[in-house]
Amino acid sequence: MGKKFIAAKDKVDRTRLYSLEEAVNLVKELSYAKFDETVDFAVNLGVDPKKSDQMVRGTVVLPHGTGKTVRVLVFAKGEKEKEARDAGADYVGAEDLVEKITKGWLDFDKVVATPDVMGMVGKLGKILGPRGLMPNPKLGTVTFDVARAIREIKAGKVEYKVEKAGIVHVPIGKVSFDSKKLYDNAVAIVESILKAKPSTSKGKYLKKISLSSTVGPGIAIDTSKISAIFAK
Repeated sequence: MGKKFIAAKDKVDRTRLYSLEEAVNLVKELSYAKFDETVDFAVNLGVDPKKSDQMVRGTVVLPHGTGKTVRVLVFAKGEKEKEARDAGADYVGAEDLVEKITKGWLDFDKVVATPDVMGMVGKLGKILGPRGLMPNPKLGTVTFDVARAIREIKAGKVEYKVEKAGIVHVPIGKVSFDSKKLYDNAVAIVESILKAKPSTSKGKYLKKISLSSTVGPGIAIDTSKISAIFAK
């Protein structure tokens, strides 16, 4: 660990749990990198991801975006191709893009496809799937309403999925964001995760929550205070 990381870590009181407001202020204070670090929100859930009925995944449009420019690729034909271009898609096409991606091109961040071209897009499953780029109707990325899908992604729509260890990691912005924006984005994430709670999940659902910047230390958040926000 470097001296700057140790100095930042020493400013975090490991014996206490912080409120969300305190955590977002502290994560900004502890930032020491020369670049605009991403702020990561990690939630440890009381679920067993190995059980299909306890899988937690979803999407949420962050009120203040992620602070990142997202390159959107759209698979579409005809009128939907024009609709995608008009809506601000960075790349639009069909067979030509399939061929390009097959040859190793991956300079994009999100993929949207209309249902009628999923047959050809499915051939890219082994390439897009492992990278989390495969269009999925449950996540709103397989749709004829391509304009809406593009607008939401550009506005800060993020996807989340619980990992094998029962943890959900979601970026909620940059350290350059003011504290209110980070707070609002974090609340939006928690609200979505609460709504996605499986009916088969027993016991405490929000077990642990922490906040950290790209190279900064983790800050433990009081889950009871988080829950109280939604109990009002």
